[in-house]
Amino acid sequence: MDVVDRPGPPTGARRLLFRLPIWLYRARLGALLGRRFVLVHHLGRRSGRPREVVLEVVHHDPVKGTVTVASGFGPESDWYRNLLAHPAARIELGARRLDVRAIPVPPAEAEGVMLDYARRHRRTARRLAGFMGFAVDGSDDDFRAVGRKLPFVRLEPAT
Repeated sequence: MDVVDRPGPPTGARRLLFRLPIWLYRARLGALLGRRFVLVHHLGRRSGRPREVVLEVVHHDPVKGTVTVASGFGPESDWYRNLLAHPAARIELGARRLDVRAIPVPPAEAEGVMLDYARRHRRTARRLAGFMGFAVDGSDDDFRAVGRKLPFVRLEPAT
């Protein structure tokens, strides 16, 4: 795995495009996205104001009720930094709403999460890795390496 060109968080029209799925959730149509995407309601780290982001679910454990997501644009993504500062959040997964706590996933565990995702969605994982600036050959070792480079967050039900 080689790092080719890591893009920064989206801006302008690209940012608007990434935020379009939020409107599906606001229109109560989030169930159309199934369990592949999750809407995360969180607080801004500096402003304390409510924020929203739709993220792809990398792993979902229906028994524990956990959802794991990755910050494809790295540790500088606003939502990622916001959740580190204010871990209490609420998610919408399909038609279900749940209060959660955000917990960073250690890199040693994250590589397994990424490998599992890549095995379930091989073509999508290769395209996403390329989009995030990683040149992968599709091997398990390459996807483990990507997992070590990306920050992952596990959203666990609040107790």
